[in-house]
Amino acid sequence: MGLKDECGVAGIFGAENAASLSYFALTSLQHRGQESAGIAVSDGKSVRLKKELGLVSDIFAPADFEKLKGSIALSHVRYATAGGRTLENAQPFLNTFKNGSIALAHNGQLVNHASLREKLEDGGSTFASNSDSEVILKLIVRKFIEKGGKPGSGKSLPQDDDLFVQAVIEAMKEIKGSFALCIMTENMLIGARDPNGIRPLCLGTLGGESLPLAPANANASSSATPSAGSIAARNARSISYILASESCAIDAVNGKFLRDIEPGEILVITKEGLRSEKYACEKKKTCIFEYVYFARPDSVIDGIPVQAARYRMGQTLALESKTEADVVIGVPDSGIGAAMGFSKASGIPYVTGIIKNKYIGRTFIAPTQAERENMVFVKLNAIKSDLEGKRVIVIDDSIVRGTTSRRLVEILRRAGAREVHFRVSSPPVKFPCHLGIDTPSKAELISSTHELEEIRAEIGADSLAFISLEGMIQALRSSSSEGKEGWCEGCFSGIYPV
Repeated sequence: MGLKDECGVAGIFGAENAASLSYFALTSLQHRGQESAGIAVSDGKSVRLKKELGLVSDIFAPADFEKLKGSIALSHVRYATAGGRTLENAQPFLNTFKNGSIALAHNGQLVNHASLREKLEDGGSTFASNSDSEVILKLIVRKFIEKGGKPGSGKSLPQDDDLFVQAVIEAMKEIKGSFALCIMTENMLIGARDPNGIRPLCLGTLGGESLPLAPANANASSSATPSAGSIAARNARSISYILASESCAIDAVNGKFLRDIEPGEILVITKEGLRSEKYACEKKKTCIFEYVYFARPDSVIDGIPVQAARYRMGQTLALESKTEADVVIGVPDSGIGAAMGFSKASGIPYVTGIIKNKYIGRTFIAPTQAERENMVFVKLNAIKSDLEGKRVIVIDDSIVRGTTSRRLVEILRRAGAREVHFRVSSPPVKFPCHLGIDTPSKAELISSTHELEEIRAEIGADSLAFISLEGMIQALRSSSSEGKEGWCEGCFSGIYPV
């Protein structure tokens, strides 16, 4: 506990109630960002936008959807990674021009946004925020203009749509870092994922039969299944599509999951169907913390069910750090799957042990560290009848600063636990992330400055153990249905893909 979430994006194409569907998709992605939310909608002629600070349910009222009419939408929930916590940095970003509009929603973080922004400003671009996401939008617009396109494709000629797609491709080749993007014009929805696939993005349908993909060029790969660059598309007018950060958002709108957007892929959705472009060679390095903490347990990311991965991490942890105890408990929510796996492998009974207050957000919402620490007592409480007089193994997803863990041990001892053995289903977090996780500085990471025994004493546990990095990787491998490997391990090893 203690890492801060990323953002969540969703895009809808071809549904009459696109804004309403976006609301439900965003609600299912609320765990990925709780600072702001927004929905942009196209009716084929113009794009309307509403975004505010706060939770999805607090921002949107039924009357809003009377104004947000259209069949194409993109939406966003935000936790700040680059840019402050202000309305100006809320997403989606929208640029409106004489010939139409372009909107963009971004999950991730660029590492070269400062230099790109300076270059764009030198060329005359102006910015309304200090977000790296707006840099992406302005870069796409600049590339489009350089190609002779007219910004906004709603009233443009068909060839302008092709120019816009090529502008997006060129922009994707220039930006560096992590990104999962949804981009929208009046008549088009585009999804894009960085070459390493660090941030997740997936595709689904909202009714009718899904169509195969039309290859964009001779370089596109081919496949018999709905994957990047398969056979030519038939008429898509009866099909509605959804792009989302997690498959749980597709489930939330009663859709059907098709596949993940591949690393280095751009997927274009128009009334003619789907078209795929591979703009970079795949170098898969999905953020490993999607499986540990960020993603909902009912999501599937790159062929790996999140809950299955957590369960196997718990099993591995039990085999690597055996200890005698009476019960195993998991810290809600992301520690529960690992606790169940630990219980299964160790033979020690699993009990609930800890209850989470479902009406309070994640602890990082509190603005100061002292408030975050005290929020743990409001957020979590122990079940005394499960724990009193017992030797307890508690499973958490991570230890960052160590302050939350210390408060948790206090809660368990207050409930009468005779012993508290702390087990962590991820390796020690020793390095900060610059690719979309708002981690503290290296000096604030307890595993970077303390040895294992020092951390144990600091949090007040009777024993402490982390899963090994090798054990975690093996747990992910054994959970994969597709055999795809490659994860970003930078927060553990200090080696980053970008």
